[in-house]
Amino acid sequence: MYDREKAVAYARKWAFGRNPNYFNFDGMGGDCTNFISQCLYAGCGVMNYTPVMGWYYISPKNRTAAWSGVEFFYHFITTNHESGPYGSEQSLIQAELGDVIQLSFDGAKYSHSLFITQIAGEPSISNIYVNTHTYDADLRPLNTYFYRSMRLIHIEGARE
Repeated sequence: MYDREKAVAYARKWAFGRNPNYFNFDGMGGDCTNFISQCLYAGCGVMNYTPVMGWYYISPKNRTAAWSGVEFFYHFITTNHESGPYGSEQSLIQAELGDVIQLSFDGAKYSHSLFITQIAGEPSISNIYVNTHTYDADLRPLNTYFYRSMRLIHIEGARE
């Protein structure tokens, strides 16, 4: 089960801070997807301890790439059939609180992850608000980002 309210509450609490239980990856390529993973974990409470291809964090040196890497996270979430969160790429109109948006600034590679914390009406670029790390934000309007392409990862649930 995925508790969207718990995930969003976590994202709001830690938008401008760093939970001391997790390493801050700001100096190593960015903390955005690490933050997204923390939010999802707060909402589901289950990790996937499959070596290499799973989704877990024990320490900075004992984690999977999917925990903190944009493309690895996408691949894990959209192909996961075992324990942990799972989802699919959907159109923006399908967005819900607790979903993830990834941005590509060059149109070729996705390199930033955002967590949806508020939607004011029908989901659209002008009324979705996000939280993120690296470029820390709390309730930042999605339409204030400059990017070449965007994808929505709709979190469908989590398995024990």
